[in-house]
Amino acid sequence: MFTSLCTPQHTINFISPSILYCFECLFLLPPMRIPLLSRLLPIFICSLTLIFAVSGQCLRDQRSYLLELKNSFLFGTDFSNKVLPWNESVDCCSWEGVTCSEGRVVGLNLDNQPIYGKLDSSSSLFRLHYLQHLSLAGNDFRDSCIPPEFGNLTNLIYLNLSQTSFTGQIPIEISRLTRLVTLDLSDISNEEQNLEGPNLVTLVQNLTRLTELYLDVVNISSQGNDWCQALSSSLPNLRVLSMSYCDLRGPLDSSLQKLQSLSIVNLRGNNFSAPIPEFFADFRNLTFFDLSYCGLNGQFPKKIFQIPTLQTVDLSGNELLQGSLPEFYPNGSLQSLRLSGSKFSGTLPDSIGNLKRLSKIDLSMCNFNGSIPNSLSNLTQLVYLDMSSNYFTGSIPSFSMAKNLTVIDLSSNHLTGHITEGSIPASLFSLPSLRTLLLGNNHFSGQLHEFSNVSSFLLEELDLSSNYLEGPIPMSIFELQGLQDLTLSSNNFNGSLQLNVIQQLRNLAYLDLSNNNLLTEYNGTNSSLSSFPQIISLNLASNKLKTFPEFLRHQANLEHLDLSENQIHGEIPNWFWKIPIPTYVNLSCNYLEGPLHNLSSTNFLDLSSNQLQGQLPTPLPFCYYLDLSKNNFYSVIPELDFSWSNKLSPLTFSTNIDFFTFFLSLSSNKFHGQIPESICNATALGVLDLSNNSINGTIPQCLLSSMSNNLKVLNLRRNKLTGKISDTFPSYCSLQTLNVNTNLLEGVVPKSLANCTNLEVLDIGNNKIHDFFPCHLKGMCNLHVLVLHSNKFYGSVGCGGSNVTWPILQIVDLAYNNFSGRLSIKSLANSKFMMADNKAQSGLNYLQFDPREDNAGSYYYQDVITVTIKGQIIESVKILTIFTSIDLSSNNFEGPIPEEIGVLKSLHILNLSHNSFTGRIPLSLGNLSQLESLDLSSNKLSGEIPVQLADSLTFLAVLNLSFNQLVGPIPYIKQFATFSETSYEGNKGLYGCPLKTKCTSAEPRSPPPTFEESNSNSRPLIDWNFLSVELGFVFGFGMVIWPIMFCKRWRIWYCKHVDDILFRIFPQLYLGGKQYRGIRAQRNAGQRH
Repeated sequence: MFTSLCTPQHTINFISPSILYCFECLFLLPPMRIPLLSRLLPIFICSLTLIFAVSGQCLRDQRSYLLELKNSFLFGTDFSNKVLPWNESVDCCSWEGVTCSEGRVVGLNLDNQPIYGKLDSSSSLFRLHYLQHLSLAGNDFRDSCIPPEFGNLTNLIYLNLSQTSFTGQIPIEISRLTRLVTLDLSDISNEEQNLEGPNLVTLVQNLTRLTELYLDVVNISSQGNDWCQALSSSLPNLRVLSMSYCDLRGPLDSSLQKLQSLSIVNLRGNNFSAPIPEFFADFRNLTFFDLSYCGLNGQFPKKIFQIPTLQTVDLSGNELLQGSLPEFYPNGSLQSLRLSGSKFSGTLPDSIGNLKRLSKIDLSMCNFNGSIPNSLSNLTQLVYLDMSSNYFTGSIPSFSMAKNLTVIDLSSNHLTGHITEGSIPASLFSLPSLRTLLLGNNHFSGQLHEFSNVSSFLLEELDLSSNYLEGPIPMSIFELQGLQDLTLSSNNFNGSLQLNVIQQLRNLAYLDLSNNNLLTEYNGTNSSLSSFPQIISLNLASNKLKTFPEFLRHQANLEHLDLSENQIHGEIPNWFWKIPIPTYVNLSCNYLEGPLHNLSSTNFLDLSSNQLQGQLPTPLPFCYYLDLSKNNFYSVIPELDFSWSNKLSPLTFSTNIDFFTFFLSLSSNKFHGQIPESICNATALGVLDLSNNSINGTIPQCLLSSMSNNLKVLNLRRNKLTGKISDTFPSYCSLQTLNVNTNLLEGVVPKSLANCTNLEVLDIGNNKIHDFFPCHLKGMCNLHVLVLHSNKFYGSVGCGGSNVTWPILQIVDLAYNNFSGRLSIKSLANSKFMMADNKAQSGLNYLQFDPREDNAGSYYYQDVITVTIKGQIIESVKILTIFTSIDLSSNNFEGPIPEEIGVLKSLHILNLSHNSFTGRIPLSLGNLSQLESLDLSSNKLSGEIPVQLADSLTFLAVLNLSFNQLVGPIPYIKQFATFSETSYEGNKGLYGCPLKTKCTSAEPRSPPPTFEESNSNSRPLIDWNFLSVELGFVFGFGMVIWPIMFCKRWRIWYCKHVDDILFRIFPQLYLGGKQYRGIRAQRNAGQRH
């Protein structure tokens, strides 16, 4: 008898031994001369055997074992549709899930039944010794270890224990099942399942018949050569290898080449940290290849894509894996191609249209560029297309033949053209199966025209946000009956939009029209309010909305409401606080007035930048994020609702809470009085901003000692706080920002502040702190900003030692103190942010704190500091991590400006004014090529202004060298030619433009070499101007000297006339001249004789 048992993954055939014997008797015995009766007797016996076997009569012991097994099981609320109907009145071989051969149970398929309880060594399951096929997958045996008695079922060909929640180790007895063809132990436990005893080698060394091995989510933790050789040496016939998330390491060993029968390779979620070997391209039977999220790197072999049998390739999540797509041959088998989150690049080959079976393409978050091939339109089987977050340009194919397409995501590219005409065909919006169309964050422009036959469109999600679309929003969009999510934000749509139109979209749940030029209005009546769809998220920010939409009264499911940056005037209507408050409410940047009589608890509430006034309700209701800043509230700080201290720990928030730390901002109001001690009960508070008020009194000690374990940001700047900063910072301090600038605080910098090693911004400026330079804080390796401005600090600056005090310090403000001595740059600001070449710095980032756990929110706390540029105080709300500044002005520093200041190549602002620096301006300042503001005024600097500064500091916008002792000409070139005389006044020895004295011509002299050029070893250059002068001098000198030296007559004439001239000028030489002439005459007479 042939009995076939099929499961969703496997098909196993069973042949009883007696039937095999009958076939041997009937067909395989050789013809012999034996009596006819002797030949008919085996046939008669086999016939009886066949009749008995086909009848499938269940043996009594087999039935009792099965019933005992049933009675040992417990069942969940969803009753089993297989096991529960088992009863004695029905032959057990006909029970569902049971397969028999000759009355013996050879197959038991109990997968995905709601069975739970214990399965121990005494179970009757292990007395079914004829079992060839056993599946318990998808049940719950969490109270049991894996019984070693599984090793007694030696006839097993197929064993599936996946997702059974067993505990303990995989027993070594499994390795005795030498007849196994399929072994599935994947995800066998809810706990971490370590394959230790046995390890992989001992588990598979005897299972030589295995063709399918599933060990997903079993922690094997093995190096590449070990697990690769274990498989290749023991399992030569392996066709299916599924070992995802097994903590396998790389590199992939060449011994895997022996497994030439491999068809399915699933190694997802391991950590190979190595390239993909070329030999995978030699696996000619390969159909499924998944090495996603494996830390792959290097170049991916193109030939693997060209394996004729390959149907699925998934390499997504390998951030370092590079490669490009090859030319694809006609009639390829590829059905699914996923490369998302890798570094694949280049253009898409036009031959991708040859993959006629391709149904899924995911190339998102790669580096592909160029145009999207029109040949994609030929892929009639295409269902899913995601090419978002690349660099594709040009237009989009029509996909008119892809009738099965359900998702098109081309967002975050550089695609261009006009919607519905030219670059994007209108047919794209009416594909018969299309549910999702995402084209946001591209460069589409022009007007969005009306669609036709929109009633037949099945679109559920449409995103055209962050483009350059203009004109009115077409009304046909609001006739898309199936639309659930509509996002048109951040475009240039204009005109008037009546919100009444959205009531036609009965299924609409998400609507975002924010950041356009729309004049949004609502003219509905009370009778039409109930007909609006039940919206979950409504974003109408920056839409010139003037009133609260009345239809919000009847929105019971609203979770996200953003009406910020509109023109809503008047009070918040009372009915707003009576409806179910959304978990997210943003009404900031409007003209809301009046007191807040009601304030409801919610997750997120932003009422900042309005004109709200009066007193806040007390106690203040709990919100995970509450921003009431920049209003006109006038009262004492209210008590906090008990809920602020009765909430769960930040680490135990439920998954539907977006925030992991609480945010409270009451800044820029008119609050007065003292900080209430009850605020210390809000121990989960992460951000507390009370800045820009009139709060007085002292800082509560508990605010620093009790809350600093969770408190990340404490901003008390610009108040009237007095007293000392208490020395009670705990050892587990979590502060990242401490800002008490512009108060009346006294005392010293607390020693315990050194416990706040995560501190990034420390601003205690504009107080009355009297202390040495705070070297006890040098362990704060994350400090970016140090502001001690305008206090009573004294002594020298710097902490000595060879180590950098603060390695990533970018802003230093020590101005208006009593620091003295010589300046040492290395001990103060020798950080990588100031020294690094600006070109090498990556991206623009801000110093900010994100209260969201995943750091993916758009609501940050932005640190605020003040910077002094040319005497003007400028408040910086967003601090770029590439912005660097040193302000040491108005102190008592002396001596020369150190030459090593030239290493601060990324410095943007340098202010050393109003000190007692002497000596020359160092040439090394020319290295500060990023410098935008330089103030050396009111010192005792001498010498000339180095021309190297004028030649190198090309970004300089502010310069002040006034009131020093500088001399010489002003280098009136480049940026130095743009500054007025006030930049140089008070230097008596300076001259030249722009000063009025000795102003030279507008044409400047050629500048000398820069600082780098003057110190280089480059070869000398010929100056032809000097050479021509030298040649002229030599030629003229030769015209005179040559006749004197070589012509006797000319020499006598020359000497006679020169002598006469000298005697007339100097008569006292006359006697000597007569004697000289007499001697000359005698010599001449002698020569004649």
